Amino acid sequence: MTAPIVRSQVDNSRMELARAVLRVRLSQMLINERLKAKAFKVPVHLALGHEAIAVAVSAAMADGDSLYLTHRNIHYNIARAASLAAEVAELRLDPAGLAGGALGSMNMNNPARGIAYTSSILGNSLCVAAGAALAETVLDSGAVPFVITGDGALEEGVFYESLELAASVAAPMVVVAENNGWSLATRIEERRCPIRLDRLAAAFDLPYRRLAGNDVAAYAAELAGLRRLSQEKRRPVVVEAEVSTLGDWLMPHPDFPGGKHINYHHGAAPEVSPSDWPVIREDDGDPVFALGHRFDPDWLRSQARDLLAALEGELA
Repeated sequence: MTAPIVRSQVDNSRMELARAVLRVRLSQMLINERLKAKAFKVPVHLALGHEAIAVAVSAAMADGDSLYLTHRNIHYNIARAASLAAEVAELRLDPAGLAGGALGSMNMNNPARGIAYTSSILGNSLCVAAGAALAETVLDSGAVPFVITGDGALEEGVFYESLELAASVAAPMVVVAENNGWSLATRIEERRCPIRLDRLAAAFDLPYRRLAGNDVAAYAAELAGLRRLSQEKRRPVVVEAEVSTLGDWLMPHPDFPGGKHINYHHGAAPEVSPSDWPVIREDDGDPVFALGHRFDPDWLRSQARDLLAALEGELA
């Protein structure tokens, strides 16, 4: 295990990334409490366990870059938005929400913070991002679209067509595939054969990187480098981020002795509650737990307590 780094040894940017991971986790936990109370009129797809990649993408984006999201977008919206209250208001379809209460959760965007488009249709954000990449190339703007997708979209023709289009017209684009190993409430390996994203990228002669371990600072640096590479080479780059969607539980089932392990996909994570040290699982699949390798635990707990109090005050 890497020895913790005391606060005086960590520069401000790394500390801000750690605080951002804590903020996205605690914000989701507070939203989860409202989900338990059935406070929202729209389905909400939590991303507990996806915080590091969302914070890293946000940090890697340059001015003028755009972001294209999927139905599971809450972590990116929180990472980019200054106000949790506006996010929660949007989930209530309140006019005070980020989109005036008109978009809800699965189509939420925030153009002022670079979130240009979100789609509830599997794989749909890919083709829109590819079109945006072509437009940025024609305009010679220097901006790079980031597009988020999931492992399920690898089964869609639009995934291949979008990569082919962007590669063929020499358009920069950063494609981030979050791989959580689930398909709704079923494990991917229970449903289909493996799909090797590294080999798919190689088939289009595109750079590929795999991110695992939830080191948010390393993720941010890697993504910033890939953004520069994509812009300079005028090529898409493909990133596979290994994530764990935390908050699953054992459901009693007659065919599975001891119960069947279930991922909630959308709705509340029933066994997750806010705390001043918001770890859900004690391994590096949990981005908050992973912070403990690189930052002083007492500093992290202090930051989490302060953030939780501030977020609860914002929502009061």
